[in-house]
Amino acid sequence: MVYAVRRRVVYRMKRGAAALALLLGMACTSSTTVVRTVEPEEPTREPTEARPTEGKPAEPSPGSPALISAGELSIPDASVALGSDRAGLLKALDRSLGWFERPSSRDRFPMYGISHSRAWASVYAFRQLVRDYESPGEFKRRVEAEFDFYTSIGSDGRGTVLYTGYYSPTFEGSRVRTTSFPHPLYRLPEDLVKDPATGETLGQRVGESITPYPERAEIERSGMLAGTELVWLRSQWDAYLVHVQGSAALSLTDGTTLHIGYAGNNGHPYVSPARELVADGKISEAELSLDEVKAYFESHPDDVDTYLRRNPRFIFFREEKSSNWPLGSLGVPVTPLRTIATDKELFPPGGVTLVMTRATDASGRSRPFQQFMLDQDRGGAILSPGRVDIYFGIGAQAERRAGDEYFEGRLYYLFLKPQRLGVWEQRAGLDF
Repeated sequence: MVYAVRRRVVYRMKRGAAALALLLGMACTSSTTVVRTVEPEEPTREPTEARPTEGKPAEPSPGSPALISAGELSIPDASVALGSDRAGLLKALDRSLGWFERPSSRDRFPMYGISHSRAWASVYAFRQLVRDYESPGEFKRRVEAEFDFYTSIGSDGRGTVLYTGYYSPTFEGSRVRTTSFPHPLYRLPEDLVKDPATGETLGQRVGESITPYPERAEIERSGMLAGTELVWLRSQWDAYLVHVQGSAALSLTDGTTLHIGYAGNNGHPYVSPARELVADGKISEAELSLDEVKAYFESHPDDVDTYLRRNPRFIFFREEKSSNWPLGSLGVPVTPLRTIATDKELFPPGGVTLVMTRATDASGRSRPFQQFMLDQDRGGAILSPGRVDIYFGIGAQAERRAGDEYFEGRLYYLFLKPQRLGVWEQRAGLDF
């Protein structure tokens, strides 16, 4: 099987409007994903804030591998990326190990000559090093002795990766429809047919046939999903943003909290309502922001249906256990600042990565961000080797940091050296 660069879908988006990607480029395919489809800027040796450029970077040629060996001269300093949250890293590693134990994980390998056993043993070995190290210097030496580094070729064939962020929102809701909560989110309908191997939507079962599932406008106008309501929200805007995010924690009127996650979609491509507003001259490109879109709909309520329904894609939800929420596309919980979302057709899932970019801190200042993370999620518009989403967590602060994230950097994957694989397989005592 060949995994290679396919295409790059691009939009220009100014820095500071990263949160607008909730509407610009989202095509939800997992529980938490908020994705941005943007054009990376000219590459730099060190991660820098994205900025307008005069030209367009060269794209990798079709058929190029998305992941290549970094080589001995390009290995980053592993000790810098340890961070202070050892417990969070161990939790994320354990979640990936749980995924590798599932028989279905074997279907995702080999990729780039990396076998399932090598990917699994690599996560196990890295966990042991994280658990046992006594000094950053010792950790660095052991990582370099045990692992080969691979790098994404990025958007330009030279490793430039654009990082954005996503998070899990919180809203108010009700189990039953009331005058204050009239807007529903729906469960997965019984007539929606998925591919049993990939989970992709095939269409709607009608008798013995499968036809394309209705688009958003028809679903909402027809009332065809009546009886499958999962929960009710205050506003159509709130409901739509949950569609964009793919998951939410809902504070209910009975005092309980309901966690919901992505269950599926109707199989249609995403169309950006924000871009439609710009195209129709309702909002200028220069003014485009999430707040502007929200303000426009608040002052023009009759336009809400018109523009939201231009997006034919419709998301369905399911109730999740709080202990497992929010789930990523691998079916394991995502971990704040330890999970990334990538294109799973291009990158091996579940593995250890080293993220090198920038991020804002609690005060809003941008600082270098170099962290070991696990590739545990995907995004419907994360469709190239030059795009990665960082999961920032739950609530208002996570929302702010995710909205601020719009920086270039590099992405590395760590896999055991072939000569060390047998040693770690024996130590793990796992049935690879």
